[in-house]
Amino acid sequence: MTCRVALLRMNEQGLITLPASKIAAARRRPNFPATPARDPQPSLLQPVHEIGPVTLRLVAGAAVSRLWNEYIQRYHYLGYTAMSGSQLRYNVYAGDKLVALLSFGASAWKLAARDSFIGWQQTQRLKNLQLVVNNARFLILPWIQSKGLASKILSIVNRQLPIDWQQRYGFKPVLLETFVETERHRGTSYKAANWINVGKTVGRGKKSRVHEQIIPIKDIWLYPLRKTSAQFFAPEASTRRFGLWVHRMLTPATPLAPRIARALGRRHGTPWAQRLKPAAVLFMPPHP
Repeated sequence: MTCRVALLRMNEQGLITLPASKIAAARRRPNFPATPARDPQPSLLQPVHEIGPVTLRLVAGAAVSRLWNEYIQRYHYLGYTAMSGSQLRYNVYAGDKLVALLSFGASAWKLAARDSFIGWQQTQRLKNLQLVVNNARFLILPWIQSKGLASKILSIVNRQLPIDWQQRYGFKPVLLETFVETERHRGTSYKAANWINVGKTVGRGKKSRVHEQIIPIKDIWLYPLRKTSAQFFAPEASTRRFGLWVHRMLTPATPLAPRIARALGRRHGTPWAQRLKPAAVLFMPPHP
């Protein structure tokens, strides 16, 4: 499908000329009639530490794939959309009970807040964009109301997805991204799983060519899967981000500071924080 999209765009731009389509009628959206297999189930109300072990299972096989599509179409507010290019889909189980579904695929082509956070130039973005993977769908089934489950799932994803991606495509991604519609959700589970909110979209969509908002504004959340490297992140930006992180971590006004102080058995605001805080400046080269 990725090649098909590229060819159609090149045809629209006059770079190539494609023969007329042999399909007279326009393609229809996939239809998933309701089946008893995806009807609501008894509620699960226990917190995550009281339910069975949480595991991710890759979607494989036509029957499992269709059932995944049906659940997403029926219960996710965005519905089902066919994915193109590299992708992974998961069913999430607590014991033997299906509790959630996720999908991951190609990242956004351009994203100002993300690209600024990474600090890469145009050539770096073109070379390394495949190392960024987008969390396209995350659905916890409506009858599952287990406190802490969403962040637990994301924590498992952070560890398991790089392994599964490498087994299927031969390389490990470096960064995860996702978009959270601010009018619907606050991104609490992503925050609890240590994802980073780096800004907002402008509301143009992945493939839009217009310069005005056509879809809802969304928060951009990122999760670095491994230590930054010079081949992916621009070295200067990586160093500066580390310095800023240390500085914010040790700033008394930051919520993390009391937690760190308690973990070390010290009171918030004791000299250790004040002594280490200036050290962050060493990691922050001056602005050009």
